[in-house]
Amino acid sequence: MTTYSKDNRCRLLVQCPDGPGIVSAISTFLLEHGANIIESNQYSSDPEHGTFFMRIEFYCADLDDKRSALESDFIQLAERFSMEYRFAYHWETKRTAIFVSKDSHCLLELLWEWQSGDLETDITCVISNHDDARELVESMGIPFHHIPANKDIRQQAEAEQIRLMEEYDVDVLVLARYMQILTPDFVARFQDRIINIHHSFLPAFVGAKPYERAYERGVKLIGATSHYVTNELDEGPIIEQDIERVDHRDHVADLKKIGRKVERRVLARAVKWHLEDRVIVEDNKTIVFR
Repeated sequence: MTTYSKDNRCRLLVQCPDGPGIVSAISTFLLEHGANIIESNQYSSDPEHGTFFMRIEFYCADLDDKRSALESDFIQLAERFSMEYRFAYHWETKRTAIFVSKDSHCLLELLWEWQSGDLETDITCVISNHDDARELVESMGIPFHHIPANKDIRQQAEAEQIRLMEEYDVDVLVLARYMQILTPDFVARFQDRIINIHHSFLPAFVGAKPYERAYERGVKLIGATSHYVTNELDEGPIIEQDIERVDHRDHVADLKKIGRKVERRVLARAVKWHLEDRVIVEDNKTIVFR
């Protein structure tokens, strides 16, 4: 199996009005700059008047030396097709902060994935409004910060959280069952960079106590949703969802136990795809190149 040096790999994400010649132009550009495409995904919302999305991963020898020329030369091509685009270099590992409250199952899943090398990130810190997870987190050599938070002191809590995000130079915030509402000012600072897990198959049972309400309705499927956080509670662009079948024999405690398993895998997949630059946000939807 062929392996490629991490230092010579890059991802190019493109979004533009659809039309003929885009794929050819990008492929030719990369060829002319000595790059070899190793993965390519594309999608058009409408081939006549829609939007074109593309994610290309390529290998290019001596990429660091060629980076400046590659980016400056691409500007002309981008202007030709009215592209929004981004180069994401493999050596620029994203830095992640995890927020958690008392429930630790999603946090544990992320830490296990990170330990095994399946999460392409540096976990810079864990922040919690409770002290329960401190011993677990610090045993892995990750800084833990206990910042009490509730509606009465939310402004002070978020000021300290923002300070830490700047200190750790964080790229991604993951809410691993962090049971606090974030203010519009906080969300605006990290647009499309805060990933949440909602213990419900949205848009059903938004808000509090979804399992209790699901049980009362006698649902036959329960699920979880991972999405980007916006100022509209539980309404942000959805990255990933999954479900499990249940029946009348499952009471609220059973639903919660099953639901925790779904939450863990849904959040881990969403975070992984974000870290691998597989997600493009368009309005309140996502294009996910899995």
